[in-house]
Amino acid sequence: MHVLLDDDLGRLTVRRVSLWHRLLARVLAASLDHRLADGARPEANALLAARAMVLTSAGYRRALAASLRRMLAASVAPQPRWLPEAAARPSRAATHSYVPLRRDRIAGAAEDLAGLAECLTQRGPVPARGVALVSQLLADGGGPLYRAASRDDLSESVERASQALAS
Repeated sequence: MHVLLDDDLGRLTVRRVSLWHRLLARVLAASLDHRLADGARPEANALLAARAMVLTSAGYRRALAASLRRMLAASVAPQPRWLPEAAARPSRAATHSYVPLRRDRIAGAAEDLAGLAECLTQRGPVPARGVALVSQLLADGGGPLYRAASRDDLSESVERASQALAS
């Protein structure tokens, strides 16, 4: 895998990313995603560049888009019968896996979330920052998709990711 990296003179140069950097980027994915979402340049170092290559790959973007679409479908699906409406978590005896979704918030941002999924699947390059923001949104169990107590606004988070993908 070859990437563009800043050299000592502030120029971009093509460098090969070692297996070590790729493995370390996988282990540190959450931390690197956070840095990229905050605006770190992928060209700053080999770890950021390796993670950005994964994030911006067509397969990873398709997987994120599929996750967004499954979440949208699940948010309008009937509540599982084995899970009372007021329950926050299923019992240990439950055989189904259930992730509580903030259906009200998702419904309010459904069109924007669907648009975000569409942006991810378009051909061509996209900024790593935008993909990192989507990845964080989906992975944050304490975020606006899943927790009522989250102070983050879902529409603002989706808009921020959409803008980052479009830039």
